[in-house]
Amino acid sequence: MALKCGIVGLPNVGKSTLFNCLSNAKAQAANFPFCTIDPNVGTITVPDERLNKLAELVKPQNILPTTVEIVDIAGLVKGASKGEGLGNKFLGNIRECNAILHVLRCFDDDNVIHVDGKVNPVADKEIIDTELQLKDLESVDAKLKKFEKAAKVGNDKDAVKVYNTLLKVKETLESGQSARACALEDSQLEHIADLHLLTIKPVMYVCNVDEASAKTGNKHVDAVKEAIKTENAEILVITAQMESEIASLETFEEKQMFLAEMGLEEPGVNKLIKSAYKLLDLQTYFTAGVKEVRAWTINKGFKAPQAAGVIHTDFEKGFIKAEVMSYTDFTTLGSEAACREVGKLRIEGKEYIVADGDVMHFRFNV
Repeated sequence: MALKCGIVGLPNVGKSTLFNCLSNAKAQAANFPFCTIDPNVGTITVPDERLNKLAELVKPQNILPTTVEIVDIAGLVKGASKGEGLGNKFLGNIRECNAILHVLRCFDDDNVIHVDGKVNPVADKEIIDTELQLKDLESVDAKLKKFEKAAKVGNDKDAVKVYNTLLKVKETLESGQSARACALEDSQLEHIADLHLLTIKPVMYVCNVDEASAKTGNKHVDAVKEAIKTENAEILVITAQMESEIASLETFEEKQMFLAEMGLEEPGVNKLIKSAYKLLDLQTYFTAGVKEVRAWTINKGFKAPQAAGVIHTDFEKGFIKAEVMSYTDFTTLGSEAACREVGKLRIEGKEYIVADGDVMHFRFNV
């Protein structure tokens, strides 16, 4: 399943530098606003040590990790919801993303211009929140007008439900909160699904700090943590410039040496992608054979036929059963044959809920 994350933030907060670290596609990184005019799109492999371990055991012809599409979206300014700057184009690009990576400048540097003249990540966050909320409010108001008459007459119960859901979202947005703060049931979410609201998307705040603050954070990060404590959001501290240096190193050994010198266990971009998975409630299962070892992304809670459908829709339609081994059993015993021999290969049916790390084969009939 395709996963697309949009990197957003005010101009000059480090979005393009972070994008360059994440992707082979190179965005222009310059010390002036709007250096990224069209959204740059790149694909990054999801780091997963388990895939490498399975490949060591199986020795396949190909190794295929799962991927995430990263979109570097042009910087936002006040008034974007009314078309200021690159507003409408920016907002349209966000609608296409599954999650938002909101980069906040949490470092002081007189040599890097701030669009508002001072470093205040909480104020920066509020600017973007406000613009997204205003745009969502437009969408909600437009749909409210369509349902208002039917809802007030009261004969159409479905129309009343939709209208009441819209009112609830409108009140939340007008209070200065994002739509994700509005506690909605699944049936209510269906009422607003067609609006593709910007502020209902899951968000991760990426605090871009200087090298000295890479491990411990700083006062700017503390202020962001306080500001988002009531939100259901992820936060990650990263040094985009240092990540850029790591990404430029050619060998794995060089990167490990650099990380060791900095007292870090892994690159921040690895943590970012893993956190994005957590944010979207995703997990991974594997297929392992001599032709290829491959990772597949699914939603947590997927049953075996749904997981099979990620490979091909025919697999889901004609699902018969799944052969399942846990990652731990497979790697401990060393092979599928060994798992089968000691009864660690299970046959599961349509109601089986796939666990993270399962190694699976599907039997189907079209």
